[in-house]
Amino acid sequence: RPEIAHAHQPVMSPSHHGWDGNGAAAVPTPMPKRLDGKVAIVTGGARGIGEAIVRLFAKHGARVVIADIDDAAGEALASALGPQVSFVRCDVSVEDDVRRAVDWALSRHGGRLDVYCNNAGVLGRQTRAARSILSFDAAEFDRVLRVNALGAALGMKHAARAMAPRRAGSIVSVASVAAVLGGLGPHAYTASKHAIVGLTKNAACELGAHGVRVNCVSPFGVATPMLINAWRQGHDDTTADADLDLDLDVTVPSDQEVEKMEEVVRGLATLKGPTLRPRDIAEAVLFLASDEAR
Repeated sequence: RPEIAHAHQPVMSPSHHGWDGNGAAAVPTPMPKRLDGKVAIVTGGARGIGEAIVRLFAKHGARVVIADIDDAAGEALASALGPQVSFVRCDVSVEDDVRRAVDWALSRHGGRLDVYCNNAGVLGRQTRAARSILSFDAAEFDRVLRVNALGAALGMKHAARAMAPRRAGSIVSVASVAAVLGGLGPHAYTASKHAIVGLTKNAACELGAHGVRVNCVSPFGVATPMLINAWRQGHDDTTADADLDLDLDVTVPSDQEVEKMEEVVRGLATLKGPTLRPRDIAEAVLFLASDEAR
């Protein structure tokens, strides 16, 4: 056991410690891995909240498949995290892609899928004109719902295909505070996140009979590159909507932009003090994915 100079100042370490009857540290026990041996798919896992989920899942022993359209970021993250993490290209709005991603995970990991995280999503146009119902764009509405709502439904379908026969599994979707409160996002984004909540309730009622849990989390604003990119749009109405796909053309934000975005979010938050970060969302998803949420 470690040497202790003062009984009231125990040696600290990342491990859990027990204490013997004399107040000295006993042999440390390792932190439990809450997803040890489980197989998980995380859509939109290459960056932002999805990246935080992938990293935390891998830390807790899961074999993780990153399903994303960002090949470079997805492959780099998988390479950085080691052989237990892999990447497969997947556009969640295309059913064949979702089917292939699930089949690929099953073939790579012995026919097993324990966790499916519907994280992929887009914010849609964020310019002042685009946020107005008077400027409602049917094509934009369809695009956002195809990724956010249809993508989640397809994920539930193909995850259930793998999980229901084993009578076990957890499907966790990332919704938004915009699914709970109005006025916090564009109309298409808000509608899509409400749809995820409805899908979650319906799928939970059906799949619960097969031992599969279905939940979602609805996070407040987080200073991810995607949200910061949206903030840039909101302050620059000179950019023509047709020029580029602003959901995909996300540059790495500066430290100053992150700090400014976090300041804005803290100012809007009901709970004062903490700064919400991607890791916090990942912790909630980890709980729902783990057996502790059974």
